[in-house]
Amino acid sequence: MAEPLPPTRSRIPGSGLAKGLAVTLRTMTRKTVTEQYPEVQPDLPPRTRGVIGLFEENCTVCMLCARECPDWCIYIDSHKETVPAATPGGRERSRNVLDRFAIDFSLCMYCGICIEVCPFDALFWSPEFEYAETDIHELTHERDKLREWMWTVPAPPALDPGAEEPKEIAAARKTAEKLAAAQAEPTEPAEPARPTEPEGGAS
Repeated sequence: MAEPLPPTRSRIPGSGLAKGLAVTLRTMTRKTVTEQYPEVQPDLPPRTRGVIGLFEENCTVCMLCARECPDWCIYIDSHKETVPAATPGGRERSRNVLDRFAIDFSLCMYCGICIEVCPFDALFWSPEFEYAETDIHELTHERDKLREWMWTVPAPPALDPGAEEPKEIAAARKTAEKLAAAQAEPTEPAEPARPTEPEGGAS
């Protein structure tokens, strides 16, 4: 036997409208929390993971970033060139030359492993995030595009007051000071040449 339906409560006509207007009146006096993007840019934290920039000069094509990437979204091509010996009788060396460095941001999950494992500081985080595309193929950024993102990488944080100065900066500063001191030294004027007397003496 079917159970009887529970009795329906009698509703006051217009009670739903009154509740909706009450919510509207309560929220009208509160401060808005809507982000007015893109007219107002968000204030991002300094360590925001936006896009990855490539500093090509530091890349040695060691392939560590591509090997450690869990998404396999880094593509690197290179070739070897022979470098002549620096000294006579020396041995020639070979070095890797970067031909292609690309990151597919449609696959990247922004884990940052590639940046952490790079031993030569060739990859950096940029806070830029406005690189949406209508075509998924455009999300594969080649090395020229990755180099452009380097201009948006923020400067590293300042050292602690008690920290030692990096060796590279200290060496460059000492070299610059030596050059400045050498240029600041006044050059002594050369003494005028004395006339030579004839060997026989004056007659």
